[in-house]
Amino acid sequence: MKIEVLKLEKAYAKLLVKDASTAVVNALRRTLVADVPKMAIEDVEYHLGTVQDESGKEYESLSPMFDEILSHRLGMVPIPTDLDLFVRRDQCKCGGEGCPSCTIMFVLNKKGPCTVYSGDLEPVADAKWRVVDDLIPLVKLGEGQAPLIYATAQLGTGKEHAKWNPVCGVGFFKLPSLTFHHAKIDDAPALAKSCPRNLLFVEGGKVVIPHPEDCPACMACVEAGEGAVDLEFEQGTFVFFFETDGSLTALRALKEALKIVRARFEGLDEKSAEL
Repeated sequence: MKIEVLKLEKAYAKLLVKDASTAVVNALRRTLVADVPKMAIEDVEYHLGTVQDESGKEYESLSPMFDEILSHRLGMVPIPTDLDLFVRRDQCKCGGEGCPSCTIMFVLNKKGPCTVYSGDLEPVADAKWRVVDDLIPLVKLGEGQAPLIYATAQLGTGKEHAKWNPVCGVGFFKLPSLTFHHAKIDDAPALAKSCPRNLLFVEGGKVVIPHPEDCPACMACVEAGEGAVDLEFEQGTFVFFFETDGSLTALRALKEALKIVRARFEGLDEKSAEL
């Protein structure tokens, strides 16, 4: 399997995968979704009773939302993840008690009336662990409401819960291949304009498609060409794309997924040799 990078941004990647089968490419997709670990809030502790501000004004430590629903929203907030620093809590030397090697602690204390956003989560240890997207609305507080919340994030994977899924919009398709029979094309500019994505161009009187990886295979040019255009798909070549929620960079998520897939297939090869 060969991978060519078509587009790589901090949270988005588009790749050209060659010499691969559908099963292998789908294994990479499933690994990105279910097996690449990331940090997410797992434990949420609510302070009960009243809290006071600097002036001595008292607030009730509650919100209009059920604690369970607010906890779920906190769990879905993307948390920055360093896979070289953190280990799973159940594999940590602390024995699962929670320490800087396996957990990140956050505190939330906002006084109403206001809207509480993800950016109001304050990391206890280091400011570098501030959440990636600070404009996710969590709950709208009324007058006299000020929930005091302690939240703990830990490593997990998407097969355990969707909150540990680091990617979204992940998919792939076979690379389209368009063949233009120029002797049958009466109006090249008109054929080029038939593409709804403006992917076709006329060069030297001939219709060309410089970026077939962007072609949705919508058949518009085939219909407009009336027998002058053939659409096929290149065997063993796929366009693969995904984006992350920001907890991991696209490059790190891809490297981690490839490492997991490689180890999985190597283990399968060893087991098959024992049969």
